[in-house]
Amino acid sequence: MSELKRRPLPHDFHPPVPQFTVTSDEVEPGGTLRPEQVQAQGNRSPHLRWEGAPAGTKSYAVTCYDPDAPTGSGFWHWTLFDIPVSVTELPAGAGSGDMKGLPEGTVHARNDAGTREFTGAAPPPGDGPHRYVFTVYAVDQEKLGPDADASPAAVGFNLRFHTIGRAQLIAEFEVPAEG
Repeated sequence: MSELKRRPLPHDFHPPVPQFTVTSDEVEPGGTLRPEQVQAQGNRSPHLRWEGAPAGTKSYAVTCYDPDAPTGSGFWHWTLFDIPVSVTELPAGAGSGDMKGLPEGTVHARNDAGTREFTGAAPPPGDGPHRYVFTVYAVDQEKLGPDADASPAAVGFNLRFHTIGRAQLIAEFEVPAEG
């Protein structure tokens, strides 16, 4: 197992909560991200669908995180919250471009690139495969609290105390070494 695979996932330090299911028409668990989800080739957020959230869910949050980014703290590619409880699916591209398909009331916070959008996979050439962890959180409040200027860490802090269920889908992407 490579050293990259030993890096913790974002939820390894949070209290356990019930799991539910997230699937995608574009991302296969353990598979490779499509070109559309790569920064240099499409930069489009993938389709996501979830079901089985626990009773008491009042809203959802969605993130995409690369624990293998060579930063010491990973890289947050996508941070959404205050998704209405009636929404259980995001179409491809909901977090990209004109944000068509992003549910009304949803807050799109900054990612680690400093933009309010999905930013696709962009691991350094030759750095090995990176994992991209797409997580849907069931939240016990309609409004999480932060605003769109919040950092992913601030959103994660709030999610730590208000998540009552979690669904996760992990895929990989790698850029071969140059030359």
